[in-house]
Amino acid sequence: MEEVLASVETRLRSALGEPDARAAVTFLGADRIEVLRFRETGGGGGTGGDVVRYATLGMSASPMTDPAAAFADPHKGPRAELVLSVRAGGADTDKVLRPLAVLAASPQVEGVVVAPGASLDVGEPLWPGAPFASVLVAEPGGLVADLELAEPLEPVRFLPLLPMTANEAAWKRVHGAAALQERWLTHGTDLRDPLRRSVTLD
Repeated sequence: MEEVLASVETRLRSALGEPDARAAVTFLGADRIEVLRFRETGGGGGTGGDVVRYATLGMSASPMTDPAAAFADPHKGPRAELVLSVRAGGADTDKVLRPLAVLAASPQVEGVVVAPGASLDVGEPLWPGAPFASVLVAEPGGLVADLELAEPLEPVRFLPLLPMTANEAAWKRVHGAAALQERWLTHGTDLRDPLRRSVTLD
């Protein structure tokens, strides 16, 4: 486990730079989850402003297993960490550390298998004043490349999280993740805006 997490942290540092802060959260019945914060100055795809990224460390220590499976293989199964990117300065987004840790611990605590296209709900705003209480799990590979591990372990995937308003989450349940992402793209939605409004869903 420690070797896996050391390799995961090395991959995060090589992709995102040196973290400028980190916090650890421990839940009953689960291993410790850390959240690392990285700052990217002048990021944002040309729209200006700094971007802060929060990445979990600890979720990938164990493989995610289907709660309906008769036997939980301690080696085989998907492994992942979560990455959230937001524009800095618009809100107190550092309060997202605990909600992120809760989501990262959910495979251990609740038997959840986190995969692209899934919705994850924390039941409260991601940070003070946030219009989001849930996130859409996006496809990995764009920001942080998959980390290959020695057989028989599956690679660690770094899953981007896209905050959703309540209306967007409800619309996604009906129309699917691809349709919501297409709506965001069509309307040029700034998914890193910590205080953005819901995209037009008519």
